[in-house]
Amino acid sequence: MRTPIALSLFLTLLSSAVASNWPAWRGPHADGVTPETDLPLHFNATEGVKWKIDLPERGNSTPIIWGSQIFLTQAVGSKRTVMCLDRKDGHTLWQAGPEWLGEDLTHQTNPYCSSSPATDGERVVAWFGSAGLWCWSLEGREQWHVDLGLQKHIWGYAASPVLYGDLCILNFGPGESSFIVAVDKRTGKEVWRFNVPEAEVKEGSGGQKGFSGSWNTGLVTTIAGREEYLVSLPGAVFGLDPQTGKELWHCNGLNALAYAEVLVGDGIIAGFGGYAGFSVGLKPGGGGNITSLNRLWQEKKNPQRIGSHVALGKHAWLTGEPGVIQCLDLVTGIDLWKERMQTPAGRANSWSSLLRSGERIYAVTQNSDVVVFKASAEKYEQLAVNSMADGLTNSSLAVSEGQLFLRTHKHLWCIGK
Repeated sequence: MRTPIALSLFLTLLSSAVASNWPAWRGPHADGVTPETDLPLHFNATEGVKWKIDLPERGNSTPIIWGSQIFLTQAVGSKRTVMCLDRKDGHTLWQAGPEWLGEDLTHQTNPYCSSSPATDGERVVAWFGSAGLWCWSLEGREQWHVDLGLQKHIWGYAASPVLYGDLCILNFGPGESSFIVAVDKRTGKEVWRFNVPEAEVKEGSGGQKGFSGSWNTGLVTTIAGREEYLVSLPGAVFGLDPQTGKELWHCNGLNALAYAEVLVGDGIIAGFGGYAGFSVGLKPGGGGNITSLNRLWQEKKNPQRIGSHVALGKHAWLTGEPGVIQCLDLVTGIDLWKERMQTPAGRANSWSSLLRSGERIYAVTQNSDVVVFKASAEKYEQLAVNSMADGLTNSSLAVSEGQLFLRTHKHLWCIGK
């Protein structure tokens, strides 16, 4: 029997171990927030870098970290792979994945293998669009793979797998075949499927005419004691039962393009449309179409929003493609301030998602600058700008044990002690 002191020490060590991992897209809670607060503030391409490695081809996915291993999706010619790297120095431990010789549409800005992998410490799962959903042990032994059909859209795909309990949940799409599916993470056997409904989008609601789709991953969170899978789909924010895939509720008001993840603040849920699209804020609770009862606000004039956002309490900090940071009151939807990030070359454009560490927020520009600013509702206060001088990146930061991991189209960087 453990003594109270031994039990306390065990729980502390367990908590520390969980905190040090970055097991999925947007981190341990899928919200872009890390419990670590000792992250590097000042660095550049020659200072504060532990290592960097060359990557075989360009890519937009974000690495994940479990213990001493880093996992990164990477296209190599017609191969769609997961690379497993040693976090000590970045050398490759193993690399595996299928070859895909069929038609594989995508946009030139969205290289193949744009989805990030996910791990629970026993397996690593990755989605490669039409090439299927694949699972390996952490040692690189294939466990299973599933053919989910053709993913066909001229802009490609981007959603990452979500590991929840015994399930692996995936937002498959966009395209004619768009659905959310859950498979048994041990076998790959399908457990449930939710077909994406036709968007309830009115004329003039922003976006590009004729184009529709969801590229966001979705997240599982607990709201008022109930676990919900939250995802932005064309036209609406949806809450599904993650165990069964049944719709719990939906709130209309988005446009037909959904890139950014759903944001959960203090008692508020917010969903964001892309390409000059609409955004909505809503109260949780209720069932069915909750638009008239729960929607608090709708924002109808946005910049192009591709990256995802972060929250603290009832405030949110949003990122836009032009490099403008926006602080939003989640209760009212009112802008508290807007400011363009200050960078050496004046190029602040960003497709990356924000990272919050305590009261610091980290943003990555397409010019591979890492900007750090204060999580303040009063004004924009930039704390640092760190130029990596490594060309284009559309990836987002991953965090583990005080280190930052940044993927550009050329390299993977490990920054910090």
